[in-house]
Amino acid sequence: MGANPALPVIPEWFRTKRIDSTTSLLFEPHVDPLLRCNMWLVRGQTSDLLIDTGMGIVPLEPVLERSRNKRLIVVATHSHLDHVGGLHEFEERWVHIDEANDLLDPSHVSLVGADMPASKRAMFKRAGYSLGDYLLSALPARGFDMSFFRTVPTRATVCLHEGDTVDLGDRAFEVLHLPGHSPGSIGLWDRKNSVLFSGDAIYDGPLLDELPESNIDDYCQTMTRLRALPAEAVHGGHEESFGRSRLIAIADAYLDRRSG
Repeated sequence: MGANPALPVIPEWFRTKRIDSTTSLLFEPHVDPLLRCNMWLVRGQTSDLLIDTGMGIVPLEPVLERSRNKRLIVVATHSHLDHVGGLHEFEERWVHIDEANDLLDPSHVSLVGADMPASKRAMFKRAGYSLGDYLLSALPARGFDMSFFRTVPTRATVCLHEGDTVDLGDRAFEVLHLPGHSPGSIGLWDRKNSVLFSGDAIYDGPLLDELPESNIDDYCQTMTRLRALPAEAVHGGHEESFGRSRLIAIADAYLDRRSG
């Protein structure tokens, strides 16, 4: 399968959606849903927060709609390539301690879907992702070769633990360690406003728990914990945001399928 298909060239790679006065969603619409990560920019009084950085196909920092006079804290909810691709662009790179070393040697998934091993394609299909020949529906520039794309290695500047705080001055987020999808998956919990940024621990789409680094028992414990969390708004690592009733429904469906 060739690595240079006849796809359109889309220079404006990112799309931005304002959620409220302080929060914006950024995503890459031409990346396959398997790897189309939600990136969340939260503007604070003394610092801004960027949660996850997408694939790194195109530089992310220049398109962020924020004041350059404030500190920017960048948190990776976990180390999978669709969440840390742009992490190297930023000075502050925070990740859970269990996955800090993974940033030095990032995992790789070919953007040429047809080149992916059959066993991996079958695993994604079981989860609910049917992959085409390519994991992009457009190219960021002429001459971009999917087969040569690699995530840029980087080093964590802060290693996070359960209970740590990300302080934006007027808003604080507690770090929740939510393993299962990966060993160091985290969520950021704004207790005051009942808002959770959940990464890939929970989102309203096919959840992946058969990756080599996944652990279903850990995931069941995480789902039990999330089910009890009084979150009124959940902003996940993929797909649309949702509220408490949907949080409970997703957690219950997972536990019904995987526990016992």
